[in-house]
Amino acid sequence: MSRLRRIALFAACLSLLPACAWAAPVAIVAAENFYGDVARQIGGGDVTVSSILQSPDQDPHLFEAAPSTARDIAAARILVQSGIGYDDWMAKLAQASNGGAAKLLVVAPLAARRNGDNPHIWYDPQTMLAYAAVLSERLAAADPAHAADFRRRLADFQASMHPVLAKIAALRAQHSGTPVTATEPVFGYLMDAVGLRNRNAAFQVAVMNDTEPSASDLAAFEQSLKTRAVKLLVYNSQATDPLADRMKTLARQSGVPVLPVTETEPPGTTYQAWMLDALNKLQQALAP
Repeated sequence: MSRLRRIALFAACLSLLPACAWAAPVAIVAAENFYGDVARQIGGGDVTVSSILQSPDQDPHLFEAAPSTARDIAAARILVQSGIGYDDWMAKLAQASNGGAAKLLVVAPLAARRNGDNPHIWYDPQTMLAYAAVLSERLAAADPAHAADFRRRLADFQASMHPVLAKIAALRAQHSGTPVTATEPVFGYLMDAVGLRNRNAAFQVAVMNDTEPSASDLAAFEQSLKTRAVKLLVYNSQATDPLADRMKTLARQSGVPVLPVTETEPPGTTYQAWMLDALNKLQQALAP
C-alpha cells in the first residue's frame, strides 16, 4: 500500500470516530455531597462532579452561596437539588443561570416526597436508589456514547446497596417498635425503615425550623429522658442549638444512649459506607 493511500485510509478512519468521543466529561453540580458521591459512582471517569455542601462541620441551614458557586452552576450540564425546602437556594441559583432550570434534577419528587414531609430524604436508601436510576438515564441522554457504562455502574451501585438493605431488615426484625427520640428529624427515615417508634416529633420539627417548642412539648421530651421511656436519643451534631444540647446532656445524665448523626456525608467515605456505619452504631446503641 502506498504512503499516500495509507494516509488517506487513516484520515477516513478518523472521520468515522464519533464526535462525542472527543467531548468533555459531563459536568455535574450537586447541592449536597451525598448526591455528588452517588453521581461520581454512576458517572465514573465520564463526569466531573462538584458538591456545594460537603463539610460535616458546616451547618446547612446557614449556607450562603459564593460567586464561585454561581459560576460552577452556570458551567454544569446537570444540577442536583434535594428539594422540599431543604436547599431552595439551589433552585434560585439555577434559575439565575442561563438554561439552569432545565438542567435541574430535583430528588424529592423521585421518592414521592412533598412539601411538609421531613426534608432529610437521603436517609431513606430507597430515595438514593431512585435518584441513581434517574441520574443514569440523564447521563445517558447527555452522553449517549457512554450510556452502557452509566447503566453498568448503576447496576454496580444497586448491588452495593444490598448490605445496607439487609442490615435494615435485620435491625427491623430485632428492634421494631422500640421507642426512641431525637433532637431533630435528620435520622427520621432510617428510624422509620428500622421500625423504631419516634417520640416527641413536634419538638424535633420546632428545633429544625429554629422555632421555640411549646412548654408541653419540652416537658414531654424531658420526661421521656428522665424516666428512660425512650431507649435512644439521636442528636444532630452538625447544627448547634442550646435546647438540643440541653436534651443531649439530660439524656446522658439519665443513662439514655446518644447517637450523633450528621446531615452531610463525612469526607473520605461513600454513601453506602456512611449508612452502614450509622446502622452499626444504631445497633450498638440499642444493644441490651
